[in-house]
Amino acid sequence: MSLENHIATLEQRHSALDNELVSAMTSRPAMSDAEIKEMKVRKLQLKEQIERLRGSSQ
Repeated sequence: MSLENHIATLEQRHSALDNELVSAMTSRPAMSDAEIKEMKVRKLQLKEQIERLRGSSQ
């Protein structure tokens, strides 16, 4: 897998998590605070990984 494809895949996962978070925070009954926090942490980890890969490709 090329670096560009890998970054695109990570961006898709990041976007999917974002959509899932929005849905979870607006639905009733909502997810627990712990579940939402864990999703936010995973989303941040993906963002950091994307930024590292973009930085290494320059």
